[in-house]
Amino acid sequence: MILGFIGTGVITEAIVRGLIKSDYPVEQIFVSTRSAAVSSALAALSPKVCVCDNNQAIADGSDILFLAVLPQDAQSVISALSVRTGTQIVSLIATVSIDNIRAWSGSDGPIFRAIPLPSVAELTGVSVIFPPSSQIEAMFNALGRAVCVTSIEEFDAYAVASAMMGLYFGLSETVTQWLCDQGNDYPDARAYMAGTFQALANTATASTGESFDTLRVRHSTPGGLNEQMFAVFDAKGGTSAVESACASVATRIKGARQG
Repeated sequence: MILGFIGTGVITEAIVRGLIKSDYPVEQIFVSTRSAAVSSALAALSPKVCVCDNNQAIADGSDILFLAVLPQDAQSVISALSVRTGTQIVSLIATVSIDNIRAWSGSDGPIFRAIPLPSVAELTGVSVIFPPSSQIEAMFNALGRAVCVTSIEEFDAYAVASAMMGLYFGLSETVTQWLCDQGNDYPDARAYMAGTFQALANTATASTGESFDTLRVRHSTPGGLNEQMFAVFDAKGGTSAVESACASVATRIKGARQG
């Protein structure tokens, strides 16, 4: 199996690093020179990784072609390609529809969309795939876990959830800065918050039979500090703000798909 990546950003880097660590049977991985620093670092990891300075060469040599360019660059980059008959395409480009990718590429092969997260580099990522494909699912299962959905509405909903990364880091920074305001050093406060959320994530991963709400209650002593923290957050509009943010991102994604 030969894989090719056009666009060498954070997600491409994570996937390639994960593939090199995994036991997925890949013969060769083509990556584009953009960005040069990332592509050269990936090439140094394994002889399987080959850096190409021509996108067409990647398209010509790949059994599965991954598109990972910026949405605003997608049409110009994809339209310039000549895709071989039967080549599978996996788009990692947010908000760009399969119909547009097919029209721009002229491809007659299967086209999929996927939402991998950076943690695929450590083989712990959960990646969403639409439409379902046993082959693409097997690859992403090698990088953690694959979730296949059967409708674009389901896929778009996961795309909304994937936008939580900024919110997570922003919330972590807010509490870290509050700790600093109380006289604590930033490195210590940051380490404390990162460790706390890591431990909670480990608990959630291990407790798959329990809802997050059940875990919240189980970690909140009645009348205790954890119960108070969530109650005030909710009363001050915290949960409503999160719901509004999800709705806003969902509207943007739907608008881009229909536009």
